[in-house]
Amino acid sequence: MAAPLQPQDWLTTSYRELVSLMVKGLPLPTLIYAFRGFTPEHYPGENHCLPIQIVIGTQMLHAVGLAMAAKISGDKAVAVGVCGDGATSEGDFNEALNFAGVFQAPVVLVVQNNGWAISVPRHKQSAAPTLAARGAGFGVPSVLVDGNDILAVYVVMQQAVERARAGQGPTLVETLTYRIGAHTTADDPTRYRSPEEVEAWRAKDPLTRFKRFLVSRDMLDEEQDRQLIAAVEEEINEAVRVAEAMPPMAPDSFFDYTSASLSPRLQEQRADLLRYVEPGQGE
Repeated sequence: MAAPLQPQDWLTTSYRELVSLMVKGLPLPTLIYAFRGFTPEHYPGENHCLPIQIVIGTQMLHAVGLAMAAKISGDKAVAVGVCGDGATSEGDFNEALNFAGVFQAPVVLVVQNNGWAISVPRHKQSAAPTLAARGAGFGVPSVLVDGNDILAVYVVMQQAVERARAGQGPTLVETLTYRIGAHTTADDPTRYRSPEEVEAWRAKDPLTRFKRFLVSRDMLDEEQDRQLIAAVEEEINEAVRVAEAMPPMAPDSFFDYTSASLSPRLQEQRADLLRYVEPGQGE
């Protein structure tokens, strides 16, 4: 999803788009560091990625805001916001879509429709035939794409990004995919979906499909595949080691990136925090 983006473009995501953040240039140790509970002070920095949003759907508003800032300032920057199918039931998603349509923001709003919002199926999220179809009500052109087809997603995103950069307004993209695993470690998906459904989608795994595509065109063989997997595993292990070696951030450091100058109330809150927690003892 992030491959067509240029350095000046912005990306806002939830916690499921880690690969897109890496493609945009965010180092893997930085992402792992965030899962330790820390957000580095240089975030978003030169990569133009906002911190991962936990509050469902808010990143779509941020994407539209960044796109409008670029439009007003005359930049040729584009913003991409990504959320899941469950987020489309949030007011923030609909407000973002409406604002983008009215003011022709140079933004691409992407919905990763993996079929389940925890245990809620897609058909209980919306009566629309597809989530992409909802764009019509906001005057926003929409595209439905096979989210497990890597090349198809790239082409659709490239066209949507180019359209936004050319001043032709927003695009809503629905990528149809599936969540094979549990929503979280506290989730038991066997209570609300069948093993047959899971296995049917497992056969459509995007990595497996892309591997078959490359092998069929003599662009990859089994030995190269094994070497690639081993190299990626080592890269991940090294990133974990680097992230674990990073010192904890001062617990009051999040005040440093909220505003140019702290209001009296925020100064009071910072002082209250420091009375209970010593700086540097964030863990």
